[in-house]
Order: sequence, then structure tokens, then C-alpha cells
Amino acid sequence: MRARTRQVVAALVAGLVAMPLAACGRDDEAGGDRRFTVGLLLPSRELPRWERYDKPLIEKRVKSLCPGCSVTYANAENDATRQSQQMISMITKGARVLIVDAADTRAVRSSVQEARRAGVHVVAYDRLAEGPVSGYVSFDGAQVGRLQGEALLSAMGDHARRGSVVMMNGDPVSPNAAWYRRGALSVLEGKVRIGRSYDTPGWSTENAHANMAAAIAALGPDRIGGVLAANDAMAAGVISALKGARVRSLPPVTGQDAELDAVRRIVKGEQYMTVYKPFKAEAAAAAAMAVTLGRGGDPRDVATTTADSPTTRGIPAVLLTPRAVTARDIDRMLVKDRVYTVEQICTRQLRPACDKAGLLP
Repeated sequence: MRARTRQVVAALVAGLVAMPLAACGRDDEAGGDRRFTVGLLLPSRELPRWERYDKPLIEKRVKSLCPGCSVTYANAENDATRQSQQMISMITKGARVLIVDAADTRAVRSSVQEARRAGVHVVAYDRLAEGPVSGYVSFDGAQVGRLQGEALLSAMGDHARRGSVVMMNGDPVSPNAAWYRRGALSVLEGKVRIGRSYDTPGWSTENAHANMAAAIAALGPDRIGGVLAANDAMAAGVISALKGARVRSLPPVTGQDAELDAVRRIVKGEQYMTVYKPFKAEAAAAAAMAVTLGRGGDPRDVATTTADSPTTRGIPAVLLTPRAVTARDIDRMLVKDRVYTVEQICTRQLRPACDKAGLLP
């Protein structure tokens, strides 16, 4: 990937969130009309973020950039075949641009090719789909993994050399899973012993629970010094398995996505950290790229770098910067960014822990 300076990326993100892009407002210059349909296809309901944050944020941003545009939505329910059918349906019904978070980045290739033949642009969202996509918007996956690895080493401290780390990787069909894993290993290798490493189909809590139960049986609960869980849903399964094995002093467990339940677990001391990916900036960039393409513009006007997939090189891309969140960061990152209110985080049972974390006045 070929990145410009961090200052340029930061300035772009601020502009995407704060105001409509000038390029998206010049209909006559771009040669497009003011009314077209953007299709939004998300992969599953496994992660709360898709429909709680990404969907409404993208819909709102598209409408703000293009008041005459409409957004049509479909969820694949973790079924790649269904998602391909949804894409073809949207193409047939006249969508001009598709924003696609692929349920299976390889399986979606033929549908992306079909879209290209029909003159429909595809913006790959969060995961880089194969095929001739016109643009890509996500977060720097290697940095996600590095943040998790660095946090885990910090939490383990002097025990890093003595305890084993269990790696709870993501879904093997997702290129992001491998990206996160490489970033984490770039920090962990040579500093800790990797006792077990598992793939987790569907990024699901249930599969992570089963994997963690197997790791506990193989290693013994006292020999697990930390768990690198690739996201918060899997962290929930990991912690559930540890509690089920009656582990009294939980090892540090990482996560990703800053889900509300994960934030509460961090306050309680059950989960050590999560990775916050500002969804508003990601949604804004995807909407801006889709509207630009729908009006006949150049996605490079929005992109800040390029990315290569197994099938396509030099894809115009926006790769945003994730942030690590531990208990001490919740207020200044999540509350101040209006992701959650203190009232949402601090249930009655959590008020003593919230007070200790400095969340209560």
C-alpha cells in the first residue's frame, strides 16, 4: 500500500465527518444527476455494530451528501450465496453504486464482476472484496493487531515470559482476520509463547467459547497468561469459558469494536481492552466515495492511499486509524466521541466500578 502523510489522512477524516465533500456537490461538473440509488450490503447480524452503527451512519451520510439519493439495504445473515443474490437483485433494480461488506471476500468476486459488466460501481467496506472493486474503505488492520498485541504485553507485564498466550483469531474466510493476526504477531513473536492459536468461524461468541474451552483443557487454566481475542464478540466467549472453568483471576483479554457489553466488561475488570474504530469516519468515507462514483467522479478524489487484493491492484482506498481503549480511556474516547453516555455504560450494578474508573462525577 502507498500511503500519504498521516496529516493528510487526519485532515480528510475530519473533513468527511464535519462537512460534505466539495467534489460531491458539483453535479454539473461531475456529469451525474441528483437522484440515484446506493445499495448497502452488510454481512451478518453477529456483530451489533453493523446495524446499530454502520447502517444508519451510512444512510444518513449519503442523504446529507446527496439529498435526492436513496439507500436500499440488505443483510446477508452470514450467507455468501444470499449476499450474491442480494447484489444481483440490487443491480437488476437499478442501483448505481453498491457498498459491500463481503460475507465471503472470495465468493463475492463473481457478483462484483457482474456489477462491473452492468456499469455498477462497488465500494468494498471494512473487508476488501475480490474482483474489480472501484474503491475500498476500512481501518488499518495491521495496526489493530499491533494495538492488541501491545496492550496484551503491557497487561501481562513480568508474566509475559512465564504464561502462554492463546490467540483467538477471526473467521478464516475474512482477509481482515489474517491482517489482524499478522499485526499482533509482529508484536508478540519472540516475547511470549503462543500456547494455542485458533480460527473462529463467523467471529462468533459460541465458537470462541468452544475454542477457549479446548485451550483450557490442553494447557491448564493456570498456564494461560493472556488471550488475544480478535474482537469483542469472541472476547465474550473467551471470558465465559474461563468463568465456566472456575478461573478466579482472569488473564488479560483483548477485543475489538468497542461494543457496549465489552466496555462494561472492561469497567468490571473482566476484559482488559478493546480497539475503537470510529465508525462515523468509516461510514462518512464510504458514503463520500459512493456518491462521488454515482455522480461519475473519480474515487481518488476521496482516497488517501491504495490497496491490493488478490485480483486487483491499486484500488483507491481510505484506511483509517484505530485506537486502543482500556478502562482509563473510556471517558476521553468513547464518552467524549458520543459513542455511549455514562448512563448507558454505568448500570446500577456497575456504579462502584465506574466510580473507580473515573466515569462518575
